[in-house]
Amino acid sequence: MLFPKQMVHRVTDISPEDLKAKGIKGLILDIDNTLTTHDNPIPSDGVSAWLDSVRASGIQMLVLSNNHAPRVEPFAKILGLDFIAEGKKPLTGGFKRCAKALGMNRDELCIIGDQIFTDVLGGNLFGCHSILVEPIQPESTAFFKFKRFLEKIILFFYRKRA
Repeated sequence: MLFPKQMVHRVTDISPEDLKAKGIKGLILDIDNTLTTHDNPIPSDGVSAWLDSVRASGIQMLVLSNNHAPRVEPFAKILGLDFIAEGKKPLTGGFKRCAKALGMNRDELCIIGDQIFTDVLGGNLFGCHSILVEPIQPESTAFFKFKRFLEKIILFFYRKRA
């Protein structure tokens, strides 16, 4: 449940062609440390162009964040995407809302995010494809440092099995 289906360095390393080959028609996107750094209102380098290429391929997208609407809405608006705030990942309720909003089944969806215990676990519990990206920037709080330490252990075993 804690292993992603796929792992990449940055979201921009994911090709729409690869997604379509896997039968993916819709993306559920995390924000912080996936599309930009924490609390940054501007997408990271290359993200806007990547979103354009995904749109051009016909893949639909939606933002799902555990953050509150005042953080999520302005960022999603810059990207031209609908959003669901306070998604409560890894619980599956937010994922179900995304599937309904996109009009897709779980096997047509993919979550892309930087955290194993929210994005990957939630996506796997929901039954969609999960892609883990490396965090754009290290977090400074003790809570995040502890989570990242645990993630390193999980990733050690993930890489060892491959």
